[in-house]
Amino acid sequence: MTEENSAQWHDEPTDYGQIGKLPRFEAASANDDKASMASSSLSITAAATEPELLDLPWHIALEDWAAEYLAALPRGISRHIVRFAHLGGSVIAIKETSEHVARHEYHMLRKLARLDVPCVEPVAVITGRTTPEGRPLNPVLVTRHLKFSMPYRALFSQMLRKDTLTRLIDAQALLLVRLHLIGFYWGDVSLSNTLFRRDAGAFAAYLVDAETGELYPDLSTGQREYDLEIARVNIAGELMDLLDGGLIEEKVDPVATSELIMDSYRRLWTELTAKESFEIGERWRVAARIRRLNELGFDVEEYAIKTTQNGSTIQLQPKVVDAGHHQRRLLRLTGLDAQENQARRLLNDMDSFRADNNPGMDEEYSAHLWVSQIFEPIVRAIPRDLSGKLEPAEAVHEVLEHRWYMSEAENRHIPLAEAVQSYIDNELRHRRDEAAIMLNPDTGLLKILEVETEESRYGADESIAEYPDSDD
Repeated sequence: MTEENSAQWHDEPTDYGQIGKLPRFEAASANDDKASMASSSLSITAAATEPELLDLPWHIALEDWAAEYLAALPRGISRHIVRFAHLGGSVIAIKETSEHVARHEYHMLRKLARLDVPCVEPVAVITGRTTPEGRPLNPVLVTRHLKFSMPYRALFSQMLRKDTLTRLIDAQALLLVRLHLIGFYWGDVSLSNTLFRRDAGAFAAYLVDAETGELYPDLSTGQREYDLEIARVNIAGELMDLLDGGLIEEKVDPVATSELIMDSYRRLWTELTAKESFEIGERWRVAARIRRLNELGFDVEEYAIKTTQNGSTIQLQPKVVDAGHHQRRLLRLTGLDAQENQARRLLNDMDSFRADNNPGMDEEYSAHLWVSQIFEPIVRAIPRDLSGKLEPAEAVHEVLEHRWYMSEAENRHIPLAEAVQSYIDNELRHRRDEAAIMLNPDTGLLKILEVETEESRYGADESIAEYPDSDD
């Protein structure tokens, strides 16, 4: 392949202090730009060199790629050409777009990753693509598929229940709050622009498309409210589409349900950032406020306390708030990397294990015993053919829940081995394989995905489809 001999690798951009959008560098003319594309060699901008990228047919227009290169993922409606391909042991999403848009989105995703925000991983921007005849081809943005994640329409193949919708919207609101706290203006908030992973009975949301995003030191109230209004309108349109397709309960009011994100967002934003006043004798409320934030999954690294002029009241306001409180504690104690709610559930069991076995034991040593006696035996007990059903932390959470319900129903202590076997036989075997469901969609899922039309997007930006707007 000619690209293999002439490809040039470039390091990722380093101007992380750039605010707003990435500066646009225009060619002197469109003809100059085309001539430059035609004469240049393949150019790959990436944080790490992945030689497998050179095995893909970049000299062919993306829409004409042969099936041997592609992963069998369903695609949603998009004004861009989007394809999914295998890259080594992973799956990547490839989107044809303009060079400036590709570089801007890559840059935004890299910055978000450095700020520890849940988002898809950018792999590379590839420019200088030409056909064997020398005709220039559009640049592409390459991102990595997020394992065990699904688009919102992919969560249920038949009908989305109202309580499930509420959990999805709560996850979306939490993601939006996290983005706004670091100064990121999304500009195209929607369920379609988000991937979801199961998180101990709830969902964790990940940003998929950063094409319209801008990063600032801080966001104004107007910027945050406008993002929130975009979310409300887009989600209402998406729910109308689901209702029209019979995928949500008829009693669901799309407009009223979409407004839940406004309430969820504002409650969380207020809890994280609002000033709180209390009497001098109520200093315990400082610790209570911090505990509430910890329960929401946030750490307070700094806070400001001011007394009023008459000295009778105190004002408290968190200054630096970071998400991932339980994740960090679990990682510190065990080395396990899990979603926030999963980490909270596993930590609760770990603390109970310590209290039941040796309350005076060192916390780190007790955590080591819990991993070796609880977590690892559960994971090892899952048959290989069922290991793709759920990610390990979610499977352990479900086993612990299953064991609790068994104990309640039978009014006795259930041994772990018995609970694990019961869970595997009665629950796990009947679950869909969430690691592979998007790689091997059934005909029913494909039909659901294909029913979406251009008009049903209700104003949502159709450049979002790093991943398909799908339903399983």
